[in-house]
Amino acid sequence: MKIRQLSSRSPDFNEALSSLLAIEEIADEKLEATVAGILADVKKRGNTAVLEYTRKFDRLSLPDAAAMELPKNELRAAFDGLPTEQRIALEQAAQRVTDYHRKQLQSSWSYTDADGTMLGQQVTPLERVGLYVPGGKAAYPSSVLMNALPAKVAGVDELIIVVPTPDGIKSQLVLAAAYLSGVDRVFTIGGAQAVGALAYGTATIPKVDKIVGPGNAYVASAKRRVFGVVGIDMIAGPSEILVICDGKTDPDWIAMDLFSQAEHDELAQAILLSPDEDFINAVARSADKLLEQMPRKEIIRTALENRGVLIHVTDLDQACIISNRIAPEHLELSVSEPQVWLPKLKHAGAIFMGRYTSEALGDYCAGPNHVLPTSGTARFSSPLGVYDFQKRSSLIQVSARGAQKLGDIASVLALGEGLHAHAQSALYRKV
Repeated sequence: MKIRQLSSRSPDFNEALSSLLAIEEIADEKLEATVAGILADVKKRGNTAVLEYTRKFDRLSLPDAAAMELPKNELRAAFDGLPTEQRIALEQAAQRVTDYHRKQLQSSWSYTDADGTMLGQQVTPLERVGLYVPGGKAAYPSSVLMNALPAKVAGVDELIIVVPTPDGIKSQLVLAAAYLSGVDRVFTIGGAQAVGALAYGTATIPKVDKIVGPGNAYVASAKRRVFGVVGIDMIAGPSEILVICDGKTDPDWIAMDLFSQAEHDELAQAILLSPDEDFINAVARSADKLLEQMPRKEIIRTALENRGVLIHVTDLDQACIISNRIAPEHLELSVSEPQVWLPKLKHAGAIFMGRYTSEALGDYCAGPNHVLPTSGTARFSSPLGVYDFQKRSSLIQVSARGAQKLGDIASVLALGEGLHAHAQSALYRKV
């Protein structure tokens, strides 16, 4: 396997790095047209359209709309039927994720001015949220935990899952995770039709306030199109990992950490920054040695050869500068004293500090959310969290005395904008 190597000292380094980071987004007009048609059809015909698309795309014929929903006892049975090791691991992960996200809860607050005017903020949870979960052969119970538990911690009244079951295949792990997370309703539908059903509502599936969770290109396109009708979490790009290493970590560990994201798909990106050139070569040798052990080796190989890179930097200061430019989804800081370098790192979805902190732990059980900004959006976006399921309303209660002063200020500014009714509305309260 040939992973590209670059040196930050090279005169064409910036151009080469920019080329590697770029993902050419070519609009698939056929896909977009298909998604637009499905959404319009679901909006118009509701359950009938959803059942037809489920039969067409998932090869699943349901007798009626009621059959789309799984009974709660089936979720409980899936949880009870798990092998003991899986059940315990799921419970432990769920508890850690819950404990972490409880720290994110925001509370309402207010204060009172000297003139008796009260100002504040009321924090309330969303009423109903829809969670899209990939289904069939792709089973991601960790995604259920990471999306559902913050919503439950936030106090969301009703959490609905849609999960496709192609050919009737149900992931027992996903259903068990849904049970453990306290999900209220589960519907066995997927694709753009499921997004449309959540966004517009049908006679069976209630309209939600926000849609979260990962999906394929059709799901991503549908989420993008219904934004504004409902809220969405984000449109995620390919998985990314960037490792900053001082050269003193076992190269096998670092190679496997790069593999951990490369195995997601061929467009995933894995980057190593190190000031130790010998270490970079050692990681390349480890990657060659370990690749054949990987069941998804062809995906890993393609990702690393097309978008992977091992970069020799002058020092760790420069590594931090380059990392900030990339703004990676996952950043491993595999150095002796990670706390020293943390203030220099401004942009990353999640930062994994120290030699023993593999990114994989964050994916499953460390506690923080694994739904992270990709494609450089960590420059202005944050991980999914409780705050994504809460909203804030401003509170203003002006006293009679406060209305005298504020009325003057508001009227001057309103007249400056040519809005006379605004000015008079403020002045009418003056005694």
